[in-house]
Amino acid sequence: MAAPRRVKEAAGCLLLLAVLTCSLRCGECLKSSNIVLILTDDLDVDLGGLTPMKKTKALIGDVGVTFSNAYTATPLCCPSRSSILSGKYPHNHMVRNNSLSGNCSSKAWQTGPESQAFPIYLSKKLYQTFYGGKYLNQYGSKEAGGVTYVPPGWDQWHALVGNSQYYNYTLSVNGKAEVHGDNYEKDYLTDLILNRSLAFLDERSPQHPFFIMLCPPAPHSPWTAAPQYQKSFGDVKAPRDGSFNKPGKGKHWLLRQPPNPMANSSIDYLDDAFRKRWQTLLSVDDMVERLVKKLEDIKELNNTYIFFTSDNGYHTGQFSLPIDKRQLYEFDIRVPLLVRGPGIQPKQTLQNAVMNIDLPMTILDIAGVNVSTLNMDGQSFLPQLVPPARNGTSRPYFLVEYTGEGHLPADPYCPKLGPGLANCFPDCVCEDAFNNTYACVRTFKDYNLQYCEFADNEAFVEVYNLTADPHQLENIVKKVDPTLLQTMNQRLIKLQSCEGKSCRDLK
Repeated sequence: MAAPRRVKEAAGCLLLLAVLTCSLRCGECLKSSNIVLILTDDLDVDLGGLTPMKKTKALIGDVGVTFSNAYTATPLCCPSRSSILSGKYPHNHMVRNNSLSGNCSSKAWQTGPESQAFPIYLSKKLYQTFYGGKYLNQYGSKEAGGVTYVPPGWDQWHALVGNSQYYNYTLSVNGKAEVHGDNYEKDYLTDLILNRSLAFLDERSPQHPFFIMLCPPAPHSPWTAAPQYQKSFGDVKAPRDGSFNKPGKGKHWLLRQPPNPMANSSIDYLDDAFRKRWQTLLSVDDMVERLVKKLEDIKELNNTYIFFTSDNGYHTGQFSLPIDKRQLYEFDIRVPLLVRGPGIQPKQTLQNAVMNIDLPMTILDIAGVNVSTLNMDGQSFLPQLVPPARNGTSRPYFLVEYTGEGHLPADPYCPKLGPGLANCFPDCVCEDAFNNTYACVRTFKDYNLQYCEFADNEAFVEVYNLTADPHQLENIVKKVDPTLLQTMNQRLIKLQSCEGKSCRDLK
C-alpha cells in the first residue's frame, strides 16, 4: 500500500504546484496597468504648440485619443499643478499664485491638499512611483521645508528647486541637494529626468505596477534649446491670425491698456520667443520617443497608459499682449491632452470637455481605486477612453478661476499706469494686476459659451459665443438675452462654492 500512497502524495504535490503556478500567473495577469504622465510647462494648443511634436502625436495621439476640449482650472503654473496633484479647483486647494504668500508649496499646502494628493493613493496600491522635473514654483525654498522635504507618495524623487530652468539648477534627489551646471551631456534637464526615469524602469520590481511623472521645463522661459536644435525653425514666426495684434475693445481694462498696433520691438521679441519655445519642445519630443521605445523593450508598453498634457496655455501677441498666460481666453486656458493605453482605440478625437482636475481621478480609476470615495472636484474620464464603458458622463460646463497679482508701488518705468500691476514689459504693457481676478463658466451643452465675471469695482462681465466668434473678438454681454446671463451667473455662483461631488453633479 505504500507505493499507491506515494503516488497519491506526488499527485497531490503536482496539483498544489499547478494551483500555485496558476495563481502566480493570474496574479501577473491581474497586475494593474502602469501609468506615465508627461506634464509640459506653458504648452499652448491654440497657437500650434503641438506642431513640433511629430513623434509625440504619432506615438500617443495617433495610437490613442486626442481631446480637443481639454482645459486647465486656472492658467498659471503653481495653482494649475496644485489642481493636477489634488484634483481640486483653486478655491478648494487655496493656491492662488506662484508665490509662498499665494500658498505655492507652502506649509499649509503641504499639511492640507498635498497630504491627500493622488500619488499617496497610488503608493497604497503598491505602485512604484517616480517624479522628475519641475514640481511647484516654490518647492525647495527654505520657507517650504528646503530640499530635504519630499512630498508623500514618491519612491524616487528628482524634483527641481524653484521655477523652470534648463541649466544651472538644483535638484532635490530623494531629499538631498544636487547642484547642476551647464554641461549639455550631464545637466540638460529635459534629458536628465528622462535618463533617470529609464534607470528607474531598469531597477523596478516587475511584480508591481509603476507610475512615472515627468515634468520637463519646456517650453517655459528661458527657452534654452538643446545644442542640436538651436537653429531649428529659423523662419518661423508667431501666427498672425485670430486675435493677434488686435485691440482689446470691449474687454476688461487690462486688455485695453496695450498700445495697438504693437511696437515692432515687441513683435520681434515675441517672434523670437515663439521660435525658441518650439526649439525646446524638440527635446520633449525625443523624450516621448525614447520612453515609448524603452517601454516596448521591457515589454510593458501594451500595459501602460501614457498621458501627455500641459499646466496651461500661452499667448504671443494676442490682443496685443506680448507673451504670458493668466488670461481667461482660449489660448491661455485650453491645453493639449493626448492619451494612449490598454483598450484605447487608435486615431480618436473626442470633443467632450475634460479638465486637469480630472487627471488624478482618471489615473486612480486606472489603478483600481474606488474614486467615488475621494473628495476631489474632478471626475474620471476613463469611461470615455475605453469603448466598452463609453457611457461615462461628460460635464456640461465647468469653472475657470484666477486670482490676479500686482505690486503696490507703481512700476518706475511706467508711472502713468499706477500701482497694482505686474509682469510689465519695457514698452509698458502689463500682463497682470490685482483686479485681474476673475471666474468664468465655460459651457458646451446647449451653448458654446464663455461667461466671466471680474472681482473689481466695475463688476466687469465678458461673454463670448465661441461658435460664431472662436477668437473671442467681441464681448456680447450687451447683446445676450438677460435670462441667459442670469442662468450663467447662477451656474458661476454654484461652481465657485462647489466641493467634491457638487462640482460634478451639474445640470
